Order: sequence, then C-alpha cells, then structure tokens
Amino acid sequence: MMQVPIFQVDAFASKLFSGNPAAVMLLPDFPADSVLQAIAAENNLSETAFLVREGDDYRLRWFTPNVEVPLCGHATLASAAVLMERIEPERNQVVFLTASGALAVSRSSGGYLMEFPARPSQPVASPTGFAEALGAVPAEVLVNQFNYMAVFENAETVRALTPDMPAIARMNRPGVIVTAPGDGGYDCVSRYFAPAKGIPEDPVTGAAHCMLAPYWAKRLGKDTLRAFQASRRGGEMTCRLAGDRVELEGTCVFYMEGTAET
Repeated sequence: MMQVPIFQVDAFASKLFSGNPAAVMLLPDFPADSVLQAIAAENNLSETAFLVREGDDYRLRWFTPNVEVPLCGHATLASAAVLMERIEPERNQVVFLTASGALAVSRSSGGYLMEFPARPSQPVASPTGFAEALGAVPAEVLVNQFNYMAVFENAETVRALTPDMPAIARMNRPGVIVTAPGDGGYDCVSRYFAPAKGIPEDPVTGAAHCMLAPYWAKRLGKDTLRAFQASRRGGEMTCRLAGDRVELEGTCVFYMEGTAET
C-alpha cells in the first residue's frame, strides 16, 4: 500500500457545492483496471480522474463508479486546476494524453479553457418508448455514437423532467441529453442522464456540450455560446465551436485535499 495525493474539486462552479464534483488522483503509474474501478466506486462521484506524468504531459483516464469512459469534461477541468494551482503553479498550460487524443487545457480570463473534439449528430425518429421514458414529447431527436439528444421548445420543460431512469438505462446509447433554448441570459440549457454508467443525472457535463455546441451554434448562427446545465447543483460554461473542435471554458473550486491508500 502507498499514499497518493487526492483532491475533490467542484468543476464548472463559481462557488462551493455547485457545478460537478470530481476526484483527481496523481499516481506514479496505473495499477490494474480493476483497482482503478474499485477506487472510483469508493469515491462514488460521477467521475474520478487518474493522472500519471509522461514527460512534460500527463496521461489521463476517467472512471465513473461503474465504467471507464472515453471522454469527461468536468474531471479534465478539475485535473487542470489541480496541476496548475497545486502541483505545478508555474504552468499555464497542460496537455492530457487520453483515449480521445491529446487534450490541451490552458489558463484563461474565465478560469480554464479546454479544447475537445466536436461530436456532430444527426436527426432521427424518436425511438420507441423514448418520450415515455423522458416524460415529455421532444420537438426533435438527434443521435451520435455516444448519446441521444432530445430538443424541447422551452427551458421550463427541460427543468421539470423526471425521467424513468430504468427505461433510460435500457436505451441503445449510454446517455441522453435533453436541451432547449436558454433562459436567464443563456443561449441553451440542458440536462444529462446516464444511469447505464452509474450516473442517474450528471450535474454538469463537458462531453455533452461537445454535442450541444455544434447543434446550437448552427441553430442560433453563432459560434460562442453561454450554456447552463440545469441539474439540482447547476453549472455554467462558455462553449466555442472552432471547426471540428469545441472549446469549453469554466472555473473550479477546491473542496477537499488529502491522501489516499492505494
């Protein structure tokens, strides 16, 4: 057994107890996947980020309590904050080597700026039982290899949804995004449900905005969007569409710092 640093950070948050909490752990190397999964289950947050230094960069992996995932926005943001505020405060940029390729994160006037791959989507007919699972009939349904996205006419409908989580978990995509035109000065609002990943509702989801940003940029005719994820905790970010990439900008608040036995 050895002790390693562990941090819990509220990402896409301007104050404590908002945004999306992530655990960030720095390791000398990656143990067996079963150990990483057990640690993520023990942390019991929507995501635990594991970092191993590789030259000037860091290898980064993300685990929910149930599975490893190929991309996670809020835990990447939290990892950047840990590295640039606690581990290497002289740094202004870090590159994470991930299953989704190299992801660069840099300091910005709005906190931290991440560059992620865009995830375009295609309109489809509403799957059988989809509206019933959501509890409301969407105006439009889109899909890519990662998620379904249900578009509603107003933000109030998105905020009021109480989905049938077992039915959502049986869908042939691991997650469902629901979205509508924004209110309160935001361009769009959304929520994200992923019970198949062990996350009934994710508080704020960077990867979901890789699908949301291309859709709303085209619909609204603007490349920069102010987005709000209307979970119980709530969180906001700025999204910028740049060709086949999406820039996500947000802030972090540290909640807890310590060591863990691994």
